[in-house]
Amino acid sequence: MKKALLLVAAGILSCGLFSQQVKKPNVLFILADDFGYYDMSCMGSKFYETPNIDGIANQGMIFTNGYAACAVCSPSRASIMTGKFTARHGVTDWIGAPSGEAWRNMKRHNKLLPASYVHDLPSQFVTLPEALKEGGYKTFFAGKWHLGGKGSWPEDHGFDINKGGYHAGHPANGYFSPYKNPNLKDGQDGENLSIRLADETISFLKENNSNETGQPVFAFLSFYAVHGPIQTTQNKWNKYRLKAEKNGLKNKGFEMGHFLPTRQVQDNPVYAGLVESMDDAIGKVVSALENLGLDDNTIIIFTSDNGGVSSGDAFSTSNLPLKGGKGSQFEGGTREPFFIKVPGLNAGQVSDTPVMGSDFYPTILELAGLDLRPEEHSDGLSLVPLLQGKSIEKRPLVWHYPHYGNQGGEPSSIIRIGTWKLIHYYEDGHKELFNLVDDSEEMNDLAEEYPELVGELSDKLFEYLDNVGAIYPRKDPEYSEFLEQKYLENVKNNLLPRLEKKRLEYLSKDFNPGNNWWGSIVTHD
Repeated sequence: MKKALLLVAAGILSCGLFSQQVKKPNVLFILADDFGYYDMSCMGSKFYETPNIDGIANQGMIFTNGYAACAVCSPSRASIMTGKFTARHGVTDWIGAPSGEAWRNMKRHNKLLPASYVHDLPSQFVTLPEALKEGGYKTFFAGKWHLGGKGSWPEDHGFDINKGGYHAGHPANGYFSPYKNPNLKDGQDGENLSIRLADETISFLKENNSNETGQPVFAFLSFYAVHGPIQTTQNKWNKYRLKAEKNGLKNKGFEMGHFLPTRQVQDNPVYAGLVESMDDAIGKVVSALENLGLDDNTIIIFTSDNGGVSSGDAFSTSNLPLKGGKGSQFEGGTREPFFIKVPGLNAGQVSDTPVMGSDFYPTILELAGLDLRPEEHSDGLSLVPLLQGKSIEKRPLVWHYPHYGNQGGEPSSIIRIGTWKLIHYYEDGHKELFNLVDDSEEMNDLAEEYPELVGELSDKLFEYLDNVGAIYPRKDPEYSEFLEQKYLENVKNNLLPRLEKKRLEYLSKDFNPGNNWWGSIVTHD
């Protein structure tokens, strides 16, 4: 068996091409939604339990500086599909977010009107699944899509089969059937959505077993979890409520950020149960690969589309010691679990090289022995050299989020080169500079200490943005500082106390969500 694994590895990685004797690998791409860098036990969480995700990490390569292409979902997903940074493909906010003058309807009274953005994954791009289809792959998608309405669904961008992907960015009716999803038939009442998506993936693998058909498969399992509304079962809630008590409950769970409160502790038992259900589902799929005899020839990738939700939405988790979370310009918003498992290679290895979701496109092509498409994945680099223990060229990573969003982030653009990260803020044009090797928590702004470096990085950032036609926010002529401060005072004086109260309710023995997901029938508890 070991010799066979080495043969596969040699075929995958020798000059990026397969020999005649080696089968093309299957690819299982697992994408979690709103899942933070520290939301796994393998990355240091003392609260969440993720043995199956941990297994993928420990049997593959962990990229400690792996990033989503944006701090919110749709742009990151578009970058995975296209191999482009967000400013280049134009999907710079979650699809459906208001922009321009429509932002005033949010009643937040901000200084800027957010930039316009593309509302569907552009059809002119050759996506990753389309490139794999041309290379002989059968393609499958299950779960969250959120890259456009009808006409821009998974089947319109290269997937042969679509189970559950449409325009919505969250589970419309929660995590238990009935789902009210136009592309996923309801199961029995109480069926768990994460488990159902795993079962759909397993059915696809069984029906298209590459050992029998000779055709490799690309299965993209895109969980709606752990996006809000957060839900779990009574057994899982109680398990984590007791665990939170055992760990010692903090008196205070939130601190006020720039626009919104930010969660400081991982002690939400409902969220922890949702995380465990997703991990259970991943375990089912990984076990199915082994039972079908496909594990020896299947690459597994696990990542997330943005950071954990510490502000906004369900205020579910803490990303500390990373600063911020989903929607934020700080590391908690974009640094992600980023694991690649290639059979027979790199078990337990770690790479500190900064990489991004746009790199998956060329990496998968090279692992599949297919020609790269630099005209398509124009911002992505193949990570195969890193998997081989070599290096890749040092290049800038660029984020462009000219929006406010729902989680308290500020309109900004970011560039990272090597250890240095520069943030440009559009409200007033000021910049922050961090050395992420020495200060991953982004506590020490070095902009005043290194003005020449700030200028150099800023020039590179805007040279890129201008070259790709990036769209910028503009000042709101109706801005009122008085109204904005009134809004922020209301957040601090009313929302913050409500969140603290809700946190304690989740941890109370008497907590009852008061809706039908509480008594749901789930067999994986």
